[in-house]
Amino acid sequence: MKWGFCMKKKTIVVALGRNAFGTSFPEQKKSIMNAAHAIADLIEDKYKVIITHSNGLQIGMLHRAMTELNRLDNAYTVAPMSVCGALSQGYIGYDLQNAIRTVLLERGIFKPVSTIITQVRVDTFDPAFQHPTKIIGRLMTKEEADEEIQKGNYVTEVEGGFRRLVATPKPIDIYEIDAIKALVEADQLVIACGGGGIPVLEQGTVLRGASAVIEKDLASEKLADMLDADLLLFLTGVDKVALQFGTDNERYLDSLTVAEAKKYIVEEQFPITTMGPKIEASVAFVSKKEGRKAIIGHLNHARQCVAGQNGTVVTV
Repeated sequence: MKWGFCMKKKTIVVALGRNAFGTSFPEQKKSIMNAAHAIADLIEDKYKVIITHSNGLQIGMLHRAMTELNRLDNAYTVAPMSVCGALSQGYIGYDLQNAIRTVLLERGIFKPVSTIITQVRVDTFDPAFQHPTKIIGRLMTKEEADEEIQKGNYVTEVEGGFRRLVATPKPIDIYEIDAIKALVEADQLVIACGGGGIPVLEQGTVLRGASAVIEKDLASEKLADMLDADLLLFLTGVDKVALQFGTDNERYLDSLTVAEAKKYIVEEQFPITTMGPKIEASVAFVSKKEGRKAIIGHLNHARQCVAGQNGTVVTV
């Protein structure tokens, strides 16, 4: 019997990469329909599905828009990164849940689809806060960059000017996990931890938004682990994980063990801005419990990936 075709429904956390979205509102609506069909395939195959997604372009767009609004009229304040994260979760989730609902209904399937605005706990003392690496926002002049530095923010020089840097701390906990679990157990489709979730610092009874972003792939692993999912599926723009990617010696992998993955990480085979976090998350997920799998594959081949006919399978 093939994996996934038993009586009990398997649980899959599906992490959608930025290729599932566009760079504008109309483009996003069009691109998301492709993702909706991929998700509907998995629902048809009787899996419980939880979706996470990227928001890199969208959160940057929102942050830039709110900053420009402040420049035009200082009666409006610049929106914190946490607010931009919440905004991006909301509008991406809105498009996703409506597209998935439409596709499911067209296939004769009624299943509630919900977006959970998700807050993810990070550590105040995470070293990432002292060494921010994520570039966001608009180009700034030297004078504007100096103003940001005076506010306590980090900036970096890029071609044409300066841009702001924010930290990428590790996810520790997911505050809305009980709500997510309740919906999953009710056999509903859930969209959560969008863009890695909103990074928050716990201060007594108060959750305060951190000036940071969380790596979406690591948050997806945290969510999959807390839900005790059977499979963590990364849907990307490539068919499989490759060694020597982009060179004449490029070699695609059908499978990858934890030991092999760690070896290749040391060899710096996986770029830290693309495949690296997916490999790190896959290794963490499958290492925590026997029988788990992680798969990295193309968005257009989601069903084939789960059936073992495509993608790179990561196991212990």
